Amino acid sequence: MNSTAGKWADLAPRLISGAVMALGGLTLIWMGGVWFAGLAVVAAGLMVWELAAMTDRGRPIEAVLLGILAAVSLAAVLYTRNPLHMPLLALPVLAGLVRPGRPMKPDYGIYAAMIMAASYGLVAFREGYGMLWLLWLILVVVVTDIAGYFAGRVFGGPKFWPRFSPKKTWSGTAAGWIAAALVGVAFLFVSTAGRDLIWISALLAFASQLGDIAESAIKRRAGVKDSSNLIPGHGGLMDRFDGVLGAALFMLLVAQLTDVPVVRF
Repeated sequence: MNSTAGKWADLAPRLISGAVMALGGLTLIWMGGVWFAGLAVVAAGLMVWELAAMTDRGRPIEAVLLGILAAVSLAAVLYTRNPLHMPLLALPVLAGLVRPGRPMKPDYGIYAAMIMAASYGLVAFREGYGMLWLLWLILVVVVTDIAGYFAGRVFGGPKFWPRFSPKKTWSGTAAGWIAAALVGVAFLFVSTAGRDLIWISALLAFASQLGDIAESAIKRRAGVKDSSNLIPGHGGLMDRFDGVLGAALFMLLVAQLTDVPVVRF
């Protein structure tokens, strides 16, 4: 009985804080413009702060400064909309790598670059293709996470990649793919996308899971359970947005290779 209760002990705080984040995030996505850009700026700053703090736990002030630099750099690029200013997105990455002796440099550099690219890309994706496709991306990530959570705890089974993510099972991973494909089916009725959207949704789910695994690998190397304690039941912002980062980077790649139908509300 106790083991069963322990298995679901984090469910209530996850649901409450998840619902609050979803409501706030969806509202800002719907509003778009400066509101959604502001969300991206704040999220980028907080995630770079979390990343810097857990990869170099002895320098908390430096982590705060890197987070501020990330937010300011992204805000400058989004405000000016000048392609020549795009290199500013690399500033928090480079600033975190220049100090000699910094631990976990590759982990920080690669993931910080992912954070900056994905945060900018989500805003560009919202403005370029409309709210519907950003909602699709977010919904795929959410249902992938929910399906994986419940299937993994109900069915269990072999681990997907225990070296980097000891809790993720094959049953949960596959359930995420199936749930994402069903989201793709649903969006066929509200968009002009073809049936390719079904398997693209499944691949998007896989990309979000890889984002989750990448963050789990960094946390294991850093020796921490959560990226921070900002969100009750969820840990830090990175713990919730790692899947969004992976999905956003994948969708940016897909948008370069195929035509994405623009749907505006």
